[in-house]
Amino acid sequence: MSLSLYSVAVPALLRGLSIASSLIDKAEHYAAEKKIDPLILFNARLAPDMLPFSGQVQRMSDTSKNMIGRLTDIAAPSFPDNETNFDELKQRLAKTAAFLESVDEADLADSAAREVMLNFGKMKVALSGQDYVLKFVLPNFYFHVTTAQNILRHNGAPVGKLDYIGLLD
Repeated sequence: MSLSLYSVAVPALLRGLSIASSLIDKAEHYAAEKKIDPLILFNARLAPDMLPFSGQVQRMSDTSKNMIGRLTDIAAPSFPDNETNFDELKQRLAKTAAFLESVDEADLADSAAREVMLNFGKMKVALSGQDYVLKFVLPNFYFHVTTAQNILRHNGAPVGKLDYIGLLD
């Protein structure tokens, strides 16, 4: 039995978006408990040349929705990176999840062989749909989920491995 790109990617992305939303909840709770301005966590970064927490969440959203746009003829929604608080980030995650949930497995049926062109700065590469999901989408998505969690952890928020893994149901 082979796995479809849909079954490999969409449930994993939905799960990760849900985990990211839970991380935001924990960040909000931590900020309130410690009387920290939430914008400190919202704008926190691990290194000066890295995106802040908000940017990590935006990239999770972009990676997820753009995967559908690149692998199908379905236009991915465009969300400007203009969120200014945790609630707006959670709304973005919810809109991204709703978009992914609107896609049927049949929409991705022939996407493994579809050519995907990536053009990010100096990186220009053509990949099969399968390689795009396995070599770019999933690693990139998890990088941003991990980095968002690490930003919170670095700033003292009580998040750990179980928050990252989530419920295994």
